[in-house]
Amino acid sequence: MNREQEAEHMTREHYLDNSATTPVLPEAAAEALRLMTDCWGNPSSLHSRGFWAKKELDAARATVARRLGAAPEEIIFTSGGTEANNMALLGAAAARRRLGNKIVTTAVEHDSVLQAAKELEAQGFQVVRIPPDKAGLVRPQDLEAAIDESTILVSLMLVNNETGTLLPVREAAQMIKRGRAPALLHTDCVQAFCKMDFTPQKLGADLCTVSAHKIHGPKGVGALYVKRGTRILPRVFGGGQERGLRSGTESLPLIGAFAKAVELSPRPAALLPSMRTLRETLLTLLGDIPEIVVNSPEEGLPYILNLSAVGVRAETMLHFLAQRGISVSSGSACGKGAPSHVLAAMGLPKERAASALRVSLSRFTTEEDLAALAQGLRAGLDSLAKER
Repeated sequence: MNREQEAEHMTREHYLDNSATTPVLPEAAAEALRLMTDCWGNPSSLHSRGFWAKKELDAARATVARRLGAAPEEIIFTSGGTEANNMALLGAAAARRRLGNKIVTTAVEHDSVLQAAKELEAQGFQVVRIPPDKAGLVRPQDLEAAIDESTILVSLMLVNNETGTLLPVREAAQMIKRGRAPALLHTDCVQAFCKMDFTPQKLGADLCTVSAHKIHGPKGVGALYVKRGTRILPRVFGGGQERGLRSGTESLPLIGAFAKAVELSPRPAALLPSMRTLRETLLTLLGDIPEIVVNSPEEGLPYILNLSAVGVRAETMLHFLAQRGISVSSGSACGKGAPSHVLAAMGLPKERAASALRVSLSRFTTEEDLAALAQGLRAGLDSLAKER
């Protein structure tokens, strides 16, 4: 690569932080604008504009429900994954308190689950957080040992947002039945939605969280699947929208854009082979850099690859890569740069955890993006390590 090519390479954006958020599809943005300008009525109003808005809301709900293999009435729209996770944990615990006192989750959940669990602990619930092994895997036997007849809620993410590790959600559903626990099963599927073939029914889940901005929809909207017949208590009170679980006028433009992003998302089976190829391409490009250590399991979701550029702190490397137009992260964007609780729970050596980067792909990622990252990491390790 000559200097002119390198200059062009460095100025082009190479976005590899899709687990934090994804670029919004133009069609989704256009749908939001259409609903803001042409269909701006309140879906709860009884006049014509309200009727048109309600019709659009129902259509969007049906679209999200179809992708989840659910009935439309099982979909509760929220402001995103965080609210949906809070609604699931706090609402389920409050509804089932008379049946038991134990909540089982893992040490590698998203902060919106961990902080909700911490709040429940302050309310007097017993919270068990299952740690992963050194590979980041949650062992089913540890989970089964924790679930008993006092367990009222089990919450596991389907895909870890920092490492791409798959968690044993289906097994958890079977354990709840075997242990005769009065527990609901909640799963945070934010990183899996439209990327893996699953339905809450096949997982055995009672509650399931999804979000728009991880699938090229807008920020500020998500959904909680609540299995028909499952009772959770509301955390927001008002006019009774969203089956009384999330009162407040629905944000139809965001919901419609969410549905458009779902509609335009290819089926996972059509994408997974190419995503695995991209992941293997990146691993090959990085294979002869001795300082690079992979922290993600080989059998994880290929959209997420956690790696350490050992010898250079993650924040320093992030700034170096950003100057070259390359966007990755050092973990969950919600952590705002705080040390990763996921890598800490895995027991990674301090230097390896401190230098960890999360590379996350989308269906729009190219081999050129991966080549730019590999070149940037080589250059960063060469120049930054010398400055130490």
